[in-house]
Amino acid sequence: MAEEQIPVEEDDYEEDQARNDEEWDEAYMSRVIEELCISKAEEFRLLGYEQVTGADVWQCVSEPYIKTGMPRLHRIVNDILTLKITKFMNQMTLNAYKGIEF
Repeated sequence: MAEEQIPVEEDDYEEDQARNDEEWDEAYMSRVIEELCISKAEEFRLLGYEQVTGADVWQCVSEPYIKTGMPRLHRIVNDILTLKITKFMNQMTLNAYKGIEF
């Protein structure tokens, strides 16, 4: 027995896909970014930096986005995954000099 296929009009499919992309952008991107920041903070903890949190990682990574705006997801993921502890500690030191609390 062959499965019965439901005809789908192209316009309906594109509207549904656009709606799914919007929902994916809002909720899914936030969750993925948060999980990546937490993962990077855990990596830093394994290196001996016990006080690092996911929020600290996000603050360090997202600082350049204030001037340029939010980039695409692949750029954000790359920035988080390639963040080195030296860059993170330099950023924390500069923020401490400026009086910005982490």
